[in-house]
Amino acid sequence: RCLLKMVKENIVVPEEILSFCCNGLQGSTSPLRAREPGEREETPPGAMASPSPPHNPTEVQMSQLVLPCHTNHRGELSTGQLLKWIDTAACLSAERHAGCPCVTASMDDIYFEHTISVGQVVNIKAKVNRAFNSSMEVGIQVSYEDLCSGKHCSICKAYATFVAQGPSGSKVKLKPLTPQTEEEKIEHSIAAERRRMRLVHKDTLKDLLNRSPRETELETRDGSVSVPAEKTRVESVELVLPPHANHQGNTFGGQIMAWMENVATIAASRLCHAHPTLRAIEMFHFRGPSQVGDRLVLKAIVNNAFKNSMEVGVCAEAYGQEMSVSRRHINSAFMTFVVLDEEGRPRTLPMVAPELGDGERRYREASARKKIRLDRKYVVSCKQTEVPLSVPWDQSNKVYLSYNNVSALKTLVAKANWALASEKEKVRMYTLEEDKFLSFRIEMSVRITASRAFPLLSDLRRRHEWDGHYASAELVQQVDDDDMIYHVVSQTLSCENKPQDFVILASRRKPCSKGDPYVVAFRSVTLPTHPPSASFTRGETLCSGFCIWPESEETSKVAYYNQATPGYLNYVTTNVAGLSSKFCATFEACEKFLLKNKEDLIVRL
Repeated sequence: RCLLKMVKENIVVPEEILSFCCNGLQGSTSPLRAREPGEREETPPGAMASPSPPHNPTEVQMSQLVLPCHTNHRGELSTGQLLKWIDTAACLSAERHAGCPCVTASMDDIYFEHTISVGQVVNIKAKVNRAFNSSMEVGIQVSYEDLCSGKHCSICKAYATFVAQGPSGSKVKLKPLTPQTEEEKIEHSIAAERRRMRLVHKDTLKDLLNRSPRETELETRDGSVSVPAEKTRVESVELVLPPHANHQGNTFGGQIMAWMENVATIAASRLCHAHPTLRAIEMFHFRGPSQVGDRLVLKAIVNNAFKNSMEVGVCAEAYGQEMSVSRRHINSAFMTFVVLDEEGRPRTLPMVAPELGDGERRYREASARKKIRLDRKYVVSCKQTEVPLSVPWDQSNKVYLSYNNVSALKTLVAKANWALASEKEKVRMYTLEEDKFLSFRIEMSVRITASRAFPLLSDLRRRHEWDGHYASAELVQQVDDDDMIYHVVSQTLSCENKPQDFVILASRRKPCSKGDPYVVAFRSVTLPTHPPSASFTRGETLCSGFCIWPESEETSKVAYYNQATPGYLNYVTTNVAGLSSKFCATFEACEKFLLKNKEDLIVRL
């Protein structure tokens, strides 16, 4: 036993002991030896080597036992400590892919579903979803494990953006990441949409504020006294020491987030005179680095208090030893807190009286952010089966409806279990059967470049030229260059013997990087200007659209996807069962339309 232990631990075994032990082993013909470091164990002849499961090389798993030093006064894991672990795991994953130091650029919204108690285990899994030019998105999943009961529960899901840095802080061009599993393909595809949503977030907030009343209307709440916002203000300073720095000498991003969470909690406590619970964080955005020796000034104030929740704004500024040097804005975030009673239900909070000027601006912005959070959680965070077919469209949620529209189609495209149902000449039809949906895909190769097919297929006003189901399509609203809303009238009669009509949001995307398709996504929305009419039966589409992949300099693969809704199901199953060939005929007409208009486009150019 001692010898085996020495061998397993790669301890050099004296030759006398080896020869003594080997002489006592029956059937032994050669002396045992300890394997050299890095040497693999040989597989015996005739034995099958166990296949290793596919593994994402960027995946990092971290497990941490929650100790009393990690908890708050309630014996629950401090959110600041959790943010440190999340940022560490995400950074390690990013550096695995980049092969060089990486810094945190931002952390998306985080919604905390549960608290974690002392003695439980925090399990964190992080992996790179997609690499862009010099930045990459890392997906993080956090859960807890109760070692006594064996219970596992999800805590939160987060997305962080990291930037690879070379010598002297120069940016590094990243190698592309090839997803392997269905889940990785979905995350890889939707990462481009999340990146697009991050970039327009500030404009979305500004647009919403411009359309809101300029006057600040204070809420009235029975039996509640307004608390001046100034009384919740917190300012604290931290000296950045070597233990606070990462391996590059910059202040560790997770440490900054933890300090910010600490002052935000104090500000929230000053409003409610109780111990608040952090429920959500809206995007940490790192604007610049700080180093060992810097002083970090952390400021927090309650911006607005709603009935059961409050928003605290927090920022971090840095300066060196010289007080005369202006402070550098390092980071900012907005945190949502609640106060729970003994039964775990949110308590009613006091109102906030904002100070004149900047206080009123922050008050209005907090209300706008709450609406954006609700829109985003409702439209973006819901599972596909939980979102109504037609979602009300307005200016404030246009970004998230567009995101949901495109990401739903990309998710459908990335599914792995498509089965070939029929093939007629060049047209192939595939089906995907899931618990609640039957989806189909029709594809063919067409002698037209993807860039020319893209504008032709994204304009629903021309669809009647090749699709016999379309009678007309009117452009109701040009939202922006990539999103349009159409009112479509179909020639298909409903069971009420009336033609169907649709209000459809069309969202189109050009490829984000090489290998991506051109995307045109469709989904139903509701518009106050176009309510259901007695002349039509209002139809709905949940997820449909085109993906166009370049195959060569002259040809492209055009694929149409549709997640069949109940009103469309009979038509789909008839074609899938081979009792009709209208799908193929329609797609062949689409090919003729593309070829005909390709020549017209060339002449116009």
